[in-house]
Amino acid sequence: MKKARVLIVDDSVVIRRLLTEALSNDPVIEVVGAAANGRIALQKITQLNPDLITLDVEMPEMDGLAMLAELRKTHPRLPVIMFSTLTQRGAIATLDALALGASDYVTKPMNTGGLAAAITSVRNELLPKVKALCGIDDSPLTPPLGSSVAASTAKRRPASTTAQRIDVVAIGVSTGGPNALTSIFRELPADLPVPILIVQHMPPVFTRYLAERLNQISPLPVCEAKDGQPLHAPGAWLAPGGHHMTVVRGAHGPAVQLNQGPPENSCRPAVDVLFRGVAETYGAASLAVVLTGMGQDGLRGCEAIAAAGGRVLAQDKSSSVIWGMPGAVANSGLADAVLPLSEIAGEIVRLVSQRPAVRVAGLAATRA
Repeated sequence: MKKARVLIVDDSVVIRRLLTEALSNDPVIEVVGAAANGRIALQKITQLNPDLITLDVEMPEMDGLAMLAELRKTHPRLPVIMFSTLTQRGAIATLDALALGASDYVTKPMNTGGLAAAITSVRNELLPKVKALCGIDDSPLTPPLGSSVAASTAKRRPASTTAQRIDVVAIGVSTGGPNALTSIFRELPADLPVPILIVQHMPPVFTRYLAERLNQISPLPVCEAKDGQPLHAPGAWLAPGGHHMTVVRGAHGPAVQLNQGPPENSCRPAVDVLFRGVAETYGAASLAVVLTGMGQDGLRGCEAIAAAGGRVLAQDKSSSVIWGMPGAVANSGLADAVLPLSEIAGEIVRLVSQRPAVRVAGLAATRA
């Protein structure tokens, strides 16, 4: 098997050694070089021809953001994983990097109890992402899609011939998510008549700043969700890092419910948790949207949505950073449509606009 060639870019000798140790022991990964700043790294890229770069943000001479902007002029598709601090400053810098074209990020280990523990922490988080972005399919977080259908084609549920009322949109996304969400939320109308619930795999602090950024670019109001918030339209709620988000029937209608139950699919928040709650509360009036991401979080939740009579959309392979989550849904036959990212906002609007007056899952249909 061809090895994934990795270039490490970080001004800290300790971090370069830590990353080298975390990666080099894997038989399918080769650390081909290291650089102490972005300027040196840009010079090394043509010499070393890496398959992936790990990139720090704060470095002398040329920092990570400046290097990324230059890199994308000549290497628009070379995978880049940011190495970020789990802080307010780190969260903002990471979102800036993702907007500039970084593929993903990992957070630097904090209070891990020594070098060996730090290496293990980084290895567990970084290795699956390196393999997925380099197209190596032996990662435990890149599961088999459970279908004999080729990845370039996808089984689809028979299209419904009757208008179906949609009362909620639930979105699940991971790797590549901030940019995918930005693309969709720019296109949604300010008067979308249903609430939107979002699970993006991100740690605490990061989700707050992502919600703020989406709110700035979206005609719809977007916020990080709080426990007990009533759902209304127009509006969108993003699950906070470290908490599962679901929805329940409150005294005055559907409301957000947060919890810190065990991770599912190694994630908290998890898409499956949200989708199950949406299916239980809204039934056939649910629309699930699964976007780019590694693994298969959302697959079981889409089964619940489909069983309740709801609709499912999945992002297509060509427009996904990683076609793990949407690919699992598409190849399972659960998706009503498999669409490029550029068409998803329009399809959400089209489906939501079909609003016959019906009573769904015990909820009175009050909006026309």
